Amino acid sequence: MSKIVDSNMHWLPGDLFSDKNLLDSFLDCVPKQYGVHTRVEQIEGKNLRQLIIEQPKGYQNLNYAEGQYTLESQLADMEKAGVDHAIFRLPVWQEWLDLETCKKVNNRMAEYVKRSDGKMSALAVVPPWGTDGALREVDRCLNELGFRGAQIVAHYGQIYLDDPVFRPYLKYLNDLNVTTVVHHTPLPVDYHSVLPYTNQRRQFGRCIDQATAVGRELFSGMFDELPNLKFIHSMLGGAFYAFADMLVPPKKEEFKDAVDRFQAGTGNLRDHLSNNIFFDISGAPQWGKAQLEAAVKVIGGKNILYGSSYPIRKDWFFQGIETIQGLDISEQDKADILGGNAVRMFNL
Repeated sequence: MSKIVDSNMHWLPGDLFSDKNLLDSFLDCVPKQYGVHTRVEQIEGKNLRQLIIEQPKGYQNLNYAEGQYTLESQLADMEKAGVDHAIFRLPVWQEWLDLETCKKVNNRMAEYVKRSDGKMSALAVVPPWGTDGALREVDRCLNELGFRGAQIVAHYGQIYLDDPVFRPYLKYLNDLNVTTVVHHTPLPVDYHSVLPYTNQRRQFGRCIDQATAVGRELFSGMFDELPNLKFIHSMLGGAFYAFADMLVPPKKEEFKDAVDRFQAGTGNLRDHLSNNIFFDISGAPQWGKAQLEAAVKVIGGKNILYGSSYPIRKDWFFQGIETIQGLDISEQDKADILGGNAVRMFNL
């Protein structure tokens, strides 16, 4: 087996809870006026604090515990799990962070990676509005700090990535030909129907968000304009494999309907789904064997990357590799998913 790469390991600054200025920068970036609420509180029964994000108030969507992001513990967990290399991403927060806070994050992430002795890599985080300052920060991350790509989220506020406001930044990434990770956000834009129940809100909500984003990107034509852009969507693109043939169907010329109800003439959408859209698993055990095998059959092993969402659930991390190895798929697909695709896409 070649190098095993976890393409979805979360990272937050280790001093986030102890550095008041940094913590205030994170908290101040969250748009309270749009119903997103944050607080720091003690974890019951433990001498640890957690950062909680609610949207709307009273509905928890994110929890980050103190002490989960230390180099020593992550390296030890990687060795125990059999992971050779980690690709770090900032979980969700990049939806809100301003440029100055992003610079602090990128500097800390670069120092953390430097201390890992080649076992970790990082992705640049900047506000996605295409300003000169943000583009210079991407250049600094790639050329000075040695980062392997960029990271964004599926939507910012009320707008998904197909919106023209993001085009200057995405064109810049396209011209650089760098891989871009698209992380899910706490909730999709239209979230009220999934609020009441925790698993539907915190799990299914992320899937709605990702599948919506993938579909909008494909149907918008943005990849015709930006053919070098490569997006890696988390959560298997919200199980996009389940909808791929329905949303991007092969055209059946021999059958004629009285009314053409759907856009069956999909043009080159299939090519874009193969060349521009990729998916990370975000915790293999949570999907189940049948679902993962179906994803590989529909999407193809070349377009799926292993990822654990560490440290969200320890079983996803410590049982993830054996879950992939136990699938009834080809050995080549296993090798591609567990590391080959990441090595190629991130130039490891």
